[in-house]
Amino acid sequence: MKIVGISSSPRGKNSNTLKLLDAVLEGAKEAGAEVESIDVAKLNIKYCIACDKCHKTGECSIKDDFPALLTKLLQADGVIWSSPNYITNVTAQLKTVFDRCPLVIHEQLFEGKYSMSLTTAGGNEIDFILDIMNNFTIQCGGCSIGGVGCSMSQGPGAVEAAIEKSREMGKDLVEAIKEKKKYPEQEARQKAWKEGFKYSILANKDHWTHNCDYWMEKGWIKELTRNKQ
Repeated sequence: MKIVGISSSPRGKNSNTLKLLDAVLEGAKEAGAEVESIDVAKLNIKYCIACDKCHKTGECSIKDDFPALLTKLLQADGVIWSSPNYITNVTAQLKTVFDRCPLVIHEQLFEGKYSMSLTTAGGNEIDFILDIMNNFTIQCGGCSIGGVGCSMSQGPGAVEAAIEKSREMGKDLVEAIKEKKKYPEQEARQKAWKEGFKYSILANKDHWTHNCDYWMEKGWIKELTRNKQ
């Protein structure tokens, strides 16, 4: 079992959120998983330019560190997203990663994967940030087991409690993967999304050829005839 932890704070080793991520990875390792930590703030990941190539061919047109990162994410059984609260959102570094994932969303490539999320904030805006990361996984076809957040203004005691909770959730993540835990609410959301998004696939069948072929292969849409280009 492979679990990848994503750090996205520009503060690097001084990141408070990294303390939570390290604890989750420790817990997951203790539970038997192979773990890897990746700091996306150190990678060269450019902005998505909405060129549509990934929808047409399954490959990104931009030559940078993102394709290698995506390969690691797709090979993992579990993903841990982590980001401090920056202006009531995830960091620009993590948002850039998310924005480069339209193929993952269109083709639900996180299907069968599990994730959790981590955040720290100066104030109390914790759940909103966790929801951004958890919802991203669900939108990509995966399952989220939840997350851990910590308000730094509550002092060292709160940080230690969050670190311990993170360590235990690392073990919970491994257990969810092992038992292939079901989340009916999340599955219902994904089913509803597919029902709606199939019309976008059909409307773009002559252009989003990779997306369309994938949906037919999965049985989400029926065989269809494309217009000749």
